[in-house]
Amino acid sequence: MNLSTSKSLFDKAQQFIPGGVNSPVRAFRAVGGTPVFIRSANGAYLYDEDGNRYVDLINSWGPMILGHANPEVENAVIEAVRMSASFGCPTAREVEMAELICSMVPSIEKVRMVNSGTEATMSAIRLARGYTGRHKFIKMEGCYHGHGDSFLIAAGSGALTFGTPDSPGVTPGTATDTLVAPYNDIDAINAFIEKFPEDIAAIILEPVVGNMGCVPPHPQYLRDLRTLCDEHGIVLIFDEVMTGFRLAPGGAQELYGVQPDLTTLGKIIGGGLPVGAYGGKAKIMDFVSPAGPVYQAGTLSGNPLAMAAGLAMLKYLKHNGSVYKQLNETTARLVDGLRAIAQEQGVPVTVNAVGSMFTLFFTDQKVTNLATARTSDTARFGRYFHAMLREGVYPAPSQFEAMFISAAITPEIVDHILEAHRKALKEAIS
Repeated sequence: MNLSTSKSLFDKAQQFIPGGVNSPVRAFRAVGGTPVFIRSANGAYLYDEDGNRYVDLINSWGPMILGHANPEVENAVIEAVRMSASFGCPTAREVEMAELICSMVPSIEKVRMVNSGTEATMSAIRLARGYTGRHKFIKMEGCYHGHGDSFLIAAGSGALTFGTPDSPGVTPGTATDTLVAPYNDIDAINAFIEKFPEDIAAIILEPVVGNMGCVPPHPQYLRDLRTLCDEHGIVLIFDEVMTGFRLAPGGAQELYGVQPDLTTLGKIIGGGLPVGAYGGKAKIMDFVSPAGPVYQAGTLSGNPLAMAAGLAMLKYLKHNGSVYKQLNETTARLVDGLRAIAQEQGVPVTVNAVGSMFTLFFTDQKVTNLATARTSDTARFGRYFHAMLREGVYPAPSQFEAMFISAAITPEIVDHILEAHRKALKEAIS
């Protein structure tokens, strides 16, 4: 596989961009080698600058649920850009988008558009603090909520990949107000509430984790969190930046039947364009400026291009519910095949999957939290990753990231992935 153009671009990028990339996981530090520079994508495939083709298993980390270059989304953006890329003023599309989100997500009565998942989670925590008058919040070890200072305490995803879960630049004072509990451990949450009974404003978590790999919640975990928050006046926040509109039309909260007080969204509501949102109960959202005292603003919030793309995407998902059945069936067939081939070859792996999200962990332990995810053999995963690339499949370039199936992946493509997996496992264990 020729990657000469990617290597040349990476060398040049390092002269002008920190580390040569604009998001750390893209640097391939977790798996070694040169990052692949992508030129284009269509349907289920990525095409790099050297002309190589790959089945895409990251799909821009989730939002390309219909595959790349979907005609309905593309046409919506083209139509919108002809009217100008930005106004800095209210538009009809913002109202339509807000109404659509509220109609699809069970817990959202009002919603505010922002520009990224990070901005959404930062704003949701500020709102929870303003609403409750409390300062502390609980996050789960290994859950990643963007690069806001308060969240870079035992963070997952890119920070975990680099082995520096606590970032320099985060002050001790900020860390003091962030309480970190293991995911899936309700006793740890109870202990924090007992220690700080009047101080905890919010609990925030990915209802299905994607940033230490795909890790589902224990059967009663989300319901127990809901009960505790109700009992102690704590705002429950679901970070559905990855899971929103992917696991079901109403996200993980619809799938598991548990409604949070606030929800953060991103990625998919822009149809692949930069966007985010946070929403929830009207009585809480009405604390957001200009309706209330909690300030938050953004010149590009509700950008017309992002709104046009997102409306096309969400309308399709709302009116074509069979896409979720297809995604789930495709993922189940793929995951069953991954497990069976690993068992045939005697390679110890654990494969977690929820809906169209999944992760292949190189460990024989059941993965339920960050500690068990860390038992994975990351060196073996690195060898596996590069072997898959050579076979024309692009997995997540980190053991600690979820992968995502798109509706463009056909049964024939699943067969290709499984054959690549068979060959890659042999290289990984050599």
